[in-house]
Amino acid sequence: MEKLRCSKFLETSKPYFAMISLQFGYAGMNIITKVSLNHGMSHYVLVVYRHAFATAVIAPFALFFERKGQPKITFSIFMQIFILGLLGPVIDQNFYYAGLKYTSPTFSCAMSNMLPAMTFVMAVIFRMEKLEVKKVRTQAKLVGTLVTVAGAMLMTLYKGPIVEMFWSKAMQPVGSEQGATASHESSDKDWFKGSILLILATLAWAFLFVLQTKALRTYKNHQLSLTTLVCFMGTVQAIAVTFVMEHNPSAWKIGFDMNLLAAAYAGIVTSSISYYVQGLVIKKKGPVFATAFSPLMMIIVAIMGSFILAEKIFLGGIVGSVLIVIGLYAVLWGKQKEKMSMDDDEILDPVKGSSAAVNYGNGSSVVVVAAINGDVEANKVVDDVQKLESDNDNNGKHVTMIAPISMPLADEVPLEKLNQETDGRA
Repeated sequence: MEKLRCSKFLETSKPYFAMISLQFGYAGMNIITKVSLNHGMSHYVLVVYRHAFATAVIAPFALFFERKGQPKITFSIFMQIFILGLLGPVIDQNFYYAGLKYTSPTFSCAMSNMLPAMTFVMAVIFRMEKLEVKKVRTQAKLVGTLVTVAGAMLMTLYKGPIVEMFWSKAMQPVGSEQGATASHESSDKDWFKGSILLILATLAWAFLFVLQTKALRTYKNHQLSLTTLVCFMGTVQAIAVTFVMEHNPSAWKIGFDMNLLAAAYAGIVTSSISYYVQGLVIKKKGPVFATAFSPLMMIIVAIMGSFILAEKIFLGGIVGSVLIVIGLYAVLWGKQKEKMSMDDDEILDPVKGSSAAVNYGNGSSVVVVAAINGDVEANKVVDDVQKLESDNDNNGKHVTMIAPISMPLADEVPLEKLNQETDGRA
């Protein structure tokens, strides 16, 4: 009995352990990348190497698991992949790394929590989301979005005094690296510039999520293939951008140092392993569950940053982060309520469905059961029943219809065939 309880607890806890582990992985990426950028690594080159590593890691799995039934790449699909590669690997990552260089890992993580609110705004603009203002869930998403934007503006425009962490008072910067310490004392101008870059990066990422919806319809059963194509396209585009923006050939040099670790870690852990693990969690617990853990990354980064980088945390950043997290959970609560409402509609709504009628002939009585699946108008069921009534009235039989049931059907059976089978049994 104890073993059964223990195994059940472990099975239930797997999604929680997975998401907590992912947050540590993301936090490590931010810290390692910040160190690499402080040592002079070009963020343009870092984006190229990161997605080259990601492509090399994901491609074999895509070839092995998704070799069959690959969608044909038409011009329309190619353009979708091209734009996704431009928005994600090129625009989002370059802006994020540049913003990280000008600010701090904790600040960057706090800004990234704006993503659900920005995605909601984009979905409304592109009419993918309906604004039903009278409903509480929509009000929660609207208020959450406004609070999130207010938090981001506060973090951007107000730094405030330095807040000393109790463990950092007795600590000195690791290795007394003057370059790393000086980077944290960036001017207000650089801080503002970094904030704008991070907001633009989050906007690009939200825009990518909205456009990715269409691409996922084509690659519904080939998500690893889509990720591989987007990473590969992003790598090619990033190379072109780097040739234009980075004129120093030595910037491409990479050895067995922090720069290689930053590129490999970001490509393998945050662009490959995390994709697979997060996909499993989302499939089991849903996207809201996965997104709800993102504020944990900010806390981990704040602690790790103060230990490893002697990062300075400002009052404006703390207050703004709290507002962003409050707004984040308001938006997620609204999304969860919306999902629950949609699930209830799918179960209870008898308006749409794929119709199949089963009649059980029993002398003078016929009982009809109509099943609704969600594809065809339920009027088809009514028409079939009326036809059955007309046919059986001539034979002196009475027809009774049981209310439509919402259930999946393995195969749709034509009414005529069912009539023949049941009449034969009668």
